[in-house]
Amino acid sequence: MFASLARGALCLTSIVALSLPAGARTLLNYVGECVPFARSASGVQIYGDAWTWWDQAKGKYQRGHVPKVGAVLAMAKSQRLPLGHVAVVSRIVDKRVLMVTHANWSRIGGTRGQVEQDVTLFDVSPDNDWTRVKVWYRDSDGLGGSEYAAHGFIYGEKPVAELSGANPDYVGSLIDAYAR
Repeated sequence: MFASLARGALCLTSIVALSLPAGARTLLNYVGECVPFARSASGVQIYGDAWTWWDQAKGKYQRGHVPKVGAVLAMAKSQRLPLGHVAVVSRIVDKRVLMVTHANWSRIGGTRGQVEQDVTLFDVSPDNDWTRVKVWYRDSDGLGGSEYAAHGFIYGEKPVAELSGANPDYVGSLIDAYAR
């Protein structure tokens, strides 16, 4: 019995290790680009720059404009985001506010690449379809002034990891989104 439990634990450890980006002990201590983080956190197995994910997902994964926990928001390429950006939905707060967990957005301790958990994302699109968003930015201690074009959400089968913290700041995210 103990041998079979040990083999099961070893298999589980191997599966978890395979789902983590290189160099990470846990998903939340990963340091690097947004793409390997989003792939590991969501289970959406797409490779290449973030701006290419939306088109690559066509025919492989369902896509849409309704946020779901574990879905990947694919942001478009722009002057400010020359490689695009991908973030994984960790909480839905209300119809225009959600939280994402993502890597390589804000500077933390002066450097980029780290994971931020439960970051406020605000839908500012005129049709409430998540095609234009504002993202909380640590350097300004609130929603950044920039709006970003987003393609929509890519839905994996289920998130690979728990993406949300134990006590996300729902009130703070609503204040950030709606107080101007």
